Amino acid sequence: MAELLEAAAEAIAEVGYEAATMTAIAERAGASIGAVYQYFPNKEALGLALRQQYGAELSARWTPLTTEAEGATVEELVERLFAVLFDYFAVRPAFVPLLTASLNYQGNAAQRLRLREDFAKLFRKKRPELTGPEAFRVANVALGIIRAMYPLYAEAKGKERLEVAAEFKRVVTSYLRDRLGR
Repeated sequence: MAELLEAAAEAIAEVGYEAATMTAIAERAGASIGAVYQYFPNKEALGLALRQQYGAELSARWTPLTTEAEGATVEELVERLFAVLFDYFAVRPAFVPLLTASLNYQGNAAQRLRLREDFAKLFRKKRPELTGPEAFRVANVALGIIRAMYPLYAEAKGKERLEVAAEFKRVVTSYLRDRLGR
């Protein structure tokens, strides 16, 4: 199954989600088309499995920031958040095309909650007068802004991607500076 997911990721990174076919994925994996369909009834199921894997991996990369960035300025924290994200995009190039694929992806609710709670704790350390619910809301909004960048980033090409990322960094930095102070 891991080989099928890796083959799917390679195909999606190369030609995009829409153009990747189950046949091409099977060929890349050195598997029969029947074997692919045994694990994944359709391409959407395969794409959803990749998104779930990628969501867990990205969350695992972000979680350590909540302790590493405790003494960082807001600007340094945002730089670290985006550095982790773009490093991940480089390691998992299929993630970007999957961001705009028409998949019914919900993600792991427990994972999302844990990530937001981790960031809320970090934000309370940076601004202790925030209540737990306020810090959670700030975490939820900050991560929501970052998530809102995905489709625009995926649609952009070349230098425009860097510009889109820079705009979202400005927004997140401004928001967190306002909510957490310098």
